[in-house]
Amino acid sequence: MEKAKVYFTRQITQQSIIEVYKALGVNLEGKVAVKVHSGEEGNQNYLHPEFLRDMINHVKGTVVECNTAYGGARNTTEKHEKLMENHGWSKYFDVDIMDGEGKDITLPVPNGVVIKENFVGAHIANYDSMLVLSHFKGHPQGGYGGALKQLSIGCASSAGKCWIHSAGVTKDQEKVWQNMPKEHDRFLEAMADAAGSVVELFKNKIAYVSIMCNLSVDCDCCAVAEDPCMKDIGVLSSLDPVALDRACMDLIYASDDEGKEHFLERVRSRNGEHTIDVAAKEGYGTKEYELIEL
Repeated sequence: MEKAKVYFTRQITQQSIIEVYKALGVNLEGKVAVKVHSGEEGNQNYLHPEFLRDMINHVKGTVVECNTAYGGARNTTEKHEKLMENHGWSKYFDVDIMDGEGKDITLPVPNGVVIKENFVGAHIANYDSMLVLSHFKGHPQGGYGGALKQLSIGCASSAGKCWIHSAGVTKDQEKVWQNMPKEHDRFLEAMADAAGSVVELFKNKIAYVSIMCNLSVDCDCCAVAEDPCMKDIGVLSSLDPVALDRACMDLIYASDDEGKEHFLERVRSRNGEHTIDVAAKEGYGTKEYELIEL
């Protein structure tokens, strides 16, 4: 596989996000889903809709999310829609909770290491293309959260999230946390499996932008999250989610910020980069990339 192109700017502004997207040279057509993280109630680090407004409007996108598999303000459609209002998403955009109604769509994962099928919200079928707009940060279970997490856990329905977290044991919210795999890598591999199925669904009608700011070790899904431990790094884009996540991690390693060791401890303690390695082996992306600074 040829090296993927990853575009990078150190500027983190509404306009720089658009510019790094434009560098990809693609035009997402038809009805565009923009996968964001709505931010758990109480979280202080998520990217606010005002900041992402110009990018989302540039692609004329609909903000999409899916319900969670744990207690909080986003585990039912009614609560999630209320949170989207409270956080301002509904003020600026059309918002779609993709698993809010209808039967989940089952996506095949024929080459999956752990799971052979993935369950996503029924509304994903309403979209012609997707922009995966990620906030790169740490994660309590995955080690880090970037494009691959947005594709997998992010696009999975509530039942699908249970399926991934339990490494293909259960889709039941009441049973998932009692059925977490003893080998943590199984969860990471299931994420890689699930991410590939969404890439295959959209094929060449998907693009990725990751914003490296508010670099906490905790995800935006945490109601109680640590404050950022590192200074902001920049904005990246690619047509390859594996290369994009690899590039983000490499920029963490290359940083001279003293806080990077705390961030890396979170990633290493969860073996987070294993997700990148498995995704590359599955062939829907490459760890080999050219970083092009704008």
